[in-house]
Amino acid sequence: MITLATLGPVNSHSWQAAVQYAPKARIKTYPHTSALIDAFSLGEVQLAIVPIYNTREGENKEYFRLFDKIKSGYWIDNIVLPSHLSLGVTGPGVRRDDLRLLVGKGKVFRQCEEYICETFAGISRLNVQDIDQAILEIKEGGLSDRGVIETEEMLKTHGMHILEREVAQHNRTRYAVLGPELAVETGYDATCLITKPMDDRLGLLVDILGEFSRRGVNIQDMRSESDIKTQKLQIYIEAEGHIHDPSVAGAIEQIENRVIGRPGHVRVLGSFPRVDMRTKYIKSFGFIGTGPMSRWFADRLENEGYRILMSGRSTALRPAEMVSQVDVVVICVPISATTDTVRRYGPLIEAGKALVLLAGESETTLDTALAVTNPDVEVMLVHNLWGPQAATMKDKNAIVVRTARSGRLCSEFETFLYKHGADIYQDSPARHDLLMGIGQKLPTVISVALAMTLEEHGITSDDIASHCTLTSLYPILAMARVHSQNPRTYAEILATSGDSRRIVHDFAKNLQQVIAMADGARIPDLCSLIDRNSEHLSREFLQARMLQAKAVDEVLGKMI
Repeated sequence: MITLATLGPVNSHSWQAAVQYAPKARIKTYPHTSALIDAFSLGEVQLAIVPIYNTREGENKEYFRLFDKIKSGYWIDNIVLPSHLSLGVTGPGVRRDDLRLLVGKGKVFRQCEEYICETFAGISRLNVQDIDQAILEIKEGGLSDRGVIETEEMLKTHGMHILEREVAQHNRTRYAVLGPELAVETGYDATCLITKPMDDRLGLLVDILGEFSRRGVNIQDMRSESDIKTQKLQIYIEAEGHIHDPSVAGAIEQIENRVIGRPGHVRVLGSFPRVDMRTKYIKSFGFIGTGPMSRWFADRLENEGYRILMSGRSTALRPAEMVSQVDVVVICVPISATTDTVRRYGPLIEAGKALVLLAGESETTLDTALAVTNPDVEVMLVHNLWGPQAATMKDKNAIVVRTARSGRLCSEFETFLYKHGADIYQDSPARHDLLMGIGQKLPTVISVALAMTLEEHGITSDDIASHCTLTSLYPILAMARVHSQNPRTYAEILATSGDSRRIVHDFAKNLQQVIAMADGARIPDLCSLIDRNSEHLSREFLQARMLQAKAVDEVLGKMI
């Protein structure tokens, strides 16, 4: 039989966590964490359960310090339990006004701080280590002016009367499970590590975080503090992903060898199934469309623990079958096919679910979605301004167009974007299409027309390299980008309707006016036009963009 160590006494929250994790194990209780860790390290028990985080009192740093004492074994799993705390008194005749002293453990008082301050602001507290002994003395002495805050199970075990239940709402505790061997990968894991005491230096924490962020690894928890003995810096990190994940292993290797510069200076405490203390309303996503962008999002959502179903022309699972099996339907197809796809499958989405449109045109698409779906289906459009070649979405723009029917499911998807580092901008449908005319459609039109002009005049790539200034290289670079990738993508952008089309037509009209002024050598008029444009753009905008342009010039200058 497995022996499992936990904090006592019987019926405490830690004891209940141990029972839930291994109901058939022999549970051995210890008075404090240090004794528990010692027993685990010496092999007196096979498993140990340690409370490490509470939603009301935060991290318990003392427990993380004790991890340094573990000479063998790993952090292999987690238990998250609601911490139900009640107020017990000696008998049913005792009222709240009769109480003069509250008795409990320090951590319990911290979890109930809000309740105590509101209900017993003028009453003293007695912080005890042995709650069993304290209750026994209250019972034997008939001390009816004392109230005890503990679990309802423990209070009832000692024959206490429950005066009030749930005195600390939304109170949950996370427990670490320690075991002898590293846990296997589940696909939804986290890794916890600790550094040895080391000398601090400028930018050390930023450099360590950078090794994870550039690999697309999210940090769930990070703390630094001074080692008690040496007063040197120690860093605790909990990162998403298993230690066998190349991204996580690669980050740790670089931190040891390059950032810290001392191999073996990072100790992996363990890898385990990831814990999410926030409430998730979505369990599954279903994609209509199996292109690279669908797969890009699907992979990252799957890494967040969501179940993913893919459907399209090339899959055995048909979209009509898939829709009923998921909480959120994601349509990610070419722009020209989006509206027809919404019209075909939108009516199949059940009330209480959501439709997320990964699309580049919003007004017509959203109008169609709102018209054909059930009124109780959430609807939102997301336009990601990056392609499937991007390693992460960190610092990349995502346009979110919410509707009156965007609810908590849509908000959870938006939270996913935010967590992965996207810069989120909220737009109305018409505003989105207008701005996309500037951000995508117009540059694409110019790039295609420019390439046509080069061909028409027989201008070669060698001619361009020899006669371009740094500034004139900008449109050349955009032209090269458009013509070196999938032409269908840019053809779809060119064919979008809505207000983006108006931007292109207005540009063509204004271009003709500028050409006419230039052909007429109307230099004063051109100067006035440029000054008027500068005033509209604002000095702040121009200065910021000039700094960016100079940075680009520096890079381009080295390449020419």
